Amino acid sequence: MPSSGTRRAPRRAPAGKRADGRRWSAYVTEHSHAMDLEGQVFKRSPREIARSLKRSAERSTNLKSSPFRSAMSMLTFYENRAGRNLSPSRREAIHKAKDELRRLYGRPVKGQRAARGRARARGART
Repeated sequence: MPSSGTRRAPRRAPAGKRADGRRWSAYVTEHSHAMDLEGQVFKRSPREIARSLKRSAERSTNLKSSPFRSAMSMLTFYENRAGRNLSPSRREAIHKAKDELRRLYGRPVKGQRAARGRARARGART
């Protein structure tokens, strides 16, 4: 029987999974040499997490971008990889560690930029 002219695309693995069942994030975690992290770093307090990531990023010689961006990317990677398995308290600690990392690098902490902008606008009106 001749086909109707439309071809079906081959079946794909679900998003984030390779056909052989392994996940790219597990591969990156095991084989990446971009930053050498201290053991159990993500189980510490937010301040200690940020300081440890800063130390690791500044010691690394294999970075593709600035130490700040590499450290922030590592925090985001950990948060995304943990997904639903990350408890609300640990998720909050990760967000606080991101703010602490911003402070350590002299970057504006999330939420402060908007507050400063409103203060300037109010000052300009008076």
